[in-house]
Amino acid sequence: MYFSKISATGSCAPDKIVTNDDLSKIVDTNDEWIVSRSGIKRRHFSSGENASDLATGAAEEIIKRSGIDPLDIELIIVATVSADYTTPSTACLVQANIGAANAVAFDVGAACAGFMFGLSVADKYIKCGVYKNAIIIGTEVLSKYLDFNDRGTCVLFGDGAAGVLLERTEEQEGILCEEIGSDGFKAMALTKGFSPAGNVFNNVSCEADRSMKMDGKAIFDFATRSVPVSVKKLLEKSGRFTDEIDFVIPHQANSRIVEIISRKLKMPLDKFYMNMDEYGNTSSASIPLALNEMVEKGIIKKGSLCIFTGFGAGLTWGSMLVKF
Repeated sequence: MYFSKISATGSCAPDKIVTNDDLSKIVDTNDEWIVSRSGIKRRHFSSGENASDLATGAAEEIIKRSGIDPLDIELIIVATVSADYTTPSTACLVQANIGAANAVAFDVGAACAGFMFGLSVADKYIKCGVYKNAIIIGTEVLSKYLDFNDRGTCVLFGDGAAGVLLERTEEQEGILCEEIGSDGFKAMALTKGFSPAGNVFNNVSCEADRSMKMDGKAIFDFATRSVPVSVKKLLEKSGRFTDEIDFVIPHQANSRIVEIISRKLKMPLDKFYMNMDEYGNTSSASIPLALNEMVEKGIIKKGSLCIFTGFGAGLTWGSMLVKF
């Protein structure tokens, strides 16, 4: 039986940093208001980099750290809701940029849980023996979709990319268990980029709406209800207990959400890694950005038992038990 393990990580974020004070000059807000409600202090905004550029930077760092030959990469999955194009896929652009001529490449779209869904797909391919390795990247340039008249939403999001190299192993490590799901009945709680079905033969307007729209209260309630349930189901499936878990790497949406999840799971808050103060909510990139930071700081060690848990538009959610 095969397992899939994370053997390398990498990230890439725009150099341009936008602080809460910077936003207060164009939006009716202030640093105290943003920090008290979200824990976010600053975020990185694109200076012209597209999602494929950031994803390529993350992939190049993964390749450098792992030493893998790009020609040996077999699968590339990119999770994004802010792709350069509707088609071609961002993954195909990354494939060309890094010279991974032998890889199969495609995108997944599950918003803030996108990295979890991409990781799940790659894990199955590897465990079934179809591929020996895969690069999975979450990448977002959400700044291009923000409505800066909507202070409750525009202050929350940022741009960035990060990912992992997943490789086949026969050791019982890596991705041990997962719990993922969707609730399309609540899909309209968070939307972005509506494109109407207008054409020259009907009376439907062709004007698209690019901006992000979010019912903040609905998403807050969804996250604080669904994530604890997802994590509990994951632990039940795996036969593990909360005190066995070294770290939880949650989607970096809001520090208050993470605090509530910690209380509901009766797990110490210091087990939950957070870096939204630096990046804001980077959707599909947030979990791998946090993971990569933990690896760089030496927090993740051989044998560390971690839970990844993401939630977002769709509505979607996903939790994984991962052993390093």
